[in-house]
Amino acid sequence: MPRARPILPSYMSSQVADARRFYFSTAERGADAIRVISGGWERCAADYRIVRAGFPYLTLEFVAAGAGTLRMGGRTHALSRGSVFAYGPRIEHAIATDADARLSKYFVNLAGYRAPAMFEAAAIPPGVMRAVAAVDEVQAAYEQLLFAGRRGTATSSKMANLQAQILLLLVSEVCLPAPGRAHAALHTFVRCREWAEGHFLALDTAEDLAKACHVAPEYLSRLFVRFAGQPPYRFLMRLKMHHAAMLLEQHLLLVREAADAVRMDPFQFSRAFKRVHGLSPLAFLQTRQG
Repeated sequence: MPRARPILPSYMSSQVADARRFYFSTAERGADAIRVISGGWERCAADYRIVRAGFPYLTLEFVAAGAGTLRMGGRTHALSRGSVFAYGPRIEHAIATDADARLSKYFVNLAGYRAPAMFEAAAIPPGVMRAVAAVDEVQAAYEQLLFAGRRGTATSSKMANLQAQILLLLVSEVCLPAPGRAHAALHTFVRCREWAEGHFLALDTAEDLAKACHVAPEYLSRLFVRFAGQPPYRFLMRLKMHHAAMLLEQHLLLVREAADAVRMDPFQFSRAFKRVHGLSPLAFLQTRQG
């Protein structure tokens, strides 16, 4: 008999087209250093707009795709892939999506006596918006948090608490400098990263990316290692393999068809796919079909 779904907490938005969420009971309030209240992923509806005078919990949101705006602290920020921002009690904020490029974003709501200090240490205190360099890694950390929170076991809450701490530590490492402290190297990296994200299907090597961005391959490698924590070729492979996983999942392509879509031979594709996702393309398809 399927288990009844709990009632959606009132603070969670209903203006979404799709969502994966979890939430724990707040009836028992312990003395946890950091405690996850809820979290999830949302694909916003075209009319998504949230206006709040504050929020009961410390919250960290991360934009995985799409575009929108954030009004917070008297300033309006443009939201795009890699944006990360925090809010909480007494932090007025308004979030809206671009109807033609709807936001896909993750969130985690936190309590606990150490949570404020951890937000400060991560350079993302409530009321601040930043951007992260290692976008894929932050998204993967949120997915691990979702996995922990949605397990439904006796240890789910403890696992989620630990994963939230890992997430904040990761954000502390990969947050890009505030705009006022940005420098030429960062601007060049962002320009190259955005080109890669928009043209990865046409790029076979890191040298192709360097040529397209008019920088030396050695300099491009240093930029990506510094700001993304990985070489540019690995960054390109991650983009290709995430795209391939989407094709396999949504369109049920054959493995060779997905390999053709990212301009790789099937053997090379299968090895790269397993390196990024931890399982072969066939095994990935079986998990989605079963």
